[in-house]
Amino acid sequence: MKIYTLDQEQWLPAARDVVFPFFADAANLEVITPPWVGFAILSPLPVEMRPGAIIDYRIRIHGLPMKWRTEITSWVPPNSFVDEQRRGPYRRWVHTHTFTEQDGGTLCRDRVEYAVPGGALVNVLFVGPEVRRIFAYRRDYLAKRFGSPPA
Repeated sequence: MKIYTLDQEQWLPAARDVVFPFFADAANLEVITPPWVGFAILSPLPVEMRPGAIIDYRIRIHGLPMKWRTEITSWVPPNSFVDEQRRGPYRRWVHTHTFTEQDGGTLCRDRVEYAVPGGALVNVLFVGPEVRRIFAYRRDYLAKRFGSPPA
């Protein structure tokens, strides 16, 4: 199984004690996810974020509705957390979020390791560009939300 990686970092001009709680609130996943994904949280809110927490979502992939389940496998506030797909469109999805105080703000890093059914061709033509597009939307939203210019 080929593993693909997306690495992204973004500095936000807000303290980590402001930024981390935003990410720790599962309800905010809906606002940082682009509307074309049709993202909706199915789990009752608020979700108690902790190792073992399960979050169920509904998404659309190329118009097709799909359910997605993730588990929080690491929870180290205010430094990091990891969510891993337990059911959904990917063969593997591990998303590590880290938050570091830097230059009077917070450096947010995302590392996503994923695998797709269909392999390299499916990733090059469909999944890779879509994942990058989703994270670009997220980056722009966070820049507006926390007052920094998009990079």
